[in-house]
Amino acid sequence: MNLMKFPKRYLIVILTFVSTCVCYIERVGFSIAYTVAADAAGINQSNKGTILSTFYYGYALSQVPGGWAAQRIGGRKVLLLSFVLWSSTCFLVPLDPDRVTILVVARLLVGVAQGFIFPSIHTVLAQWVPPHERSRSVSLTTSGMYLGAAMGMLVLPSLVKFKGPQSVFLAEAALGVLWSLLWFEYATDPPRSEHPKAAAAGFGESLLPTDASQKTKLEKGGKTAKIPWKRILFSKPVWAIVVNNFTFHYALYVLMNWLPTYFEQGLQLSLQEMGSSKMMPYLNMFVFSNIGGVVADDLITKRKMSVTKTRKLLNTVGFIVASLALMALPIFRTSGGAILCSSVALGFLALGRAGFAVNHMDIAPRYAGIMVGVSNTSGTLSGIIGVDMTGRLLEAAKIEYSDLLSPESWRAVFFIPGLLCILSSFVFLLFSTGERIFD
Repeated sequence: MNLMKFPKRYLIVILTFVSTCVCYIERVGFSIAYTVAADAAGINQSNKGTILSTFYYGYALSQVPGGWAAQRIGGRKVLLLSFVLWSSTCFLVPLDPDRVTILVVARLLVGVAQGFIFPSIHTVLAQWVPPHERSRSVSLTTSGMYLGAAMGMLVLPSLVKFKGPQSVFLAEAALGVLWSLLWFEYATDPPRSEHPKAAAAGFGESLLPTDASQKTKLEKGGKTAKIPWKRILFSKPVWAIVVNNFTFHYALYVLMNWLPTYFEQGLQLSLQEMGSSKMMPYLNMFVFSNIGGVVADDLITKRKMSVTKTRKLLNTVGFIVASLALMALPIFRTSGGAILCSSVALGFLALGRAGFAVNHMDIAPRYAGIMVGVSNTSGTLSGIIGVDMTGRLLEAAKIEYSDLLSPESWRAVFFIPGLLCILSSFVFLLFSTGERIFD
């Protein structure tokens, strides 16, 4: 009886949380496994950066199509399809650094498949979650990324050590299949009675079709409501979200893909011997992401601050503190110092997500999936640019300094995202709003 009283929307949020957790175990896992395999094969830093960034090309290509597909046929179905595709790819593809073409194609496919995930999740949450639970639900769901990254950093280096890099692919595929089975069994489209507040505020099945038999176009006053692409692309609040999404993911993807290299070649630390400390940056993101969501909802629901001021406050505090930590990171030459700086940087970046990352639902709840697709495209482009450019910067530093041990070798790597954080926070302060601007 108690299970029957458990609101279905909470189960949906928990399952989407687990989905992001599994996805980031996959991403961190590839970085760890490929780094070990590539170093053993003598692959240089520039070529490593090219392979690591390939995922983001596919990821960028599928963001907007993912939002469109989620709105047309339902986020629930698209999310399941995404997991089946990327899990199958991980299971079938061998991890061999010398078979470059196979690796490139595989990472492109995984990127395309995972590009559908976040637009689909936001479409599902737009259907299920009422406005007064919005910040904490989105924050909890996205915090799964950071818990997944933390778990990956803790467990996967040992798996690589004892079972080899290929074992990571198999473990990730198994997790993807397990989640797919849970989603298929328990996820449903929402009955209208489950979310009256959401429907009243522009959410729910009346706006986002969830039944395959329904027409896939939105109805408004008897006429078909088209997606306002021109208004979206020329909206200053939209661009404020886009710019901050770019910066957030630039910093996140650079650290996610190159922090293992920094620990091992910059500080000459073994990931296996670092124990649980190496997971602290991502665990900190998990904690601060949820703190940001709870604080934002409290400020808004108790009318302590307007939605606009709340989003700007959390975004600014998060990004400014993160920028200082990023620029200080190469100064610290010990394990503890590097863990502290990277933890502060990633933790406060996650806090900032309670600003820009929830803002899609504030300004355009009807087009939540589309908006996330647009902004995540910019975030993915930052992964392409940042991860690949970092490899080139490190290869140039290695030529100039003969190795990667000196702080100077890494200064540009961390200074660039630090500067972007400062610039982006000012853009959000100037142009963002918490008011609904798209009907």
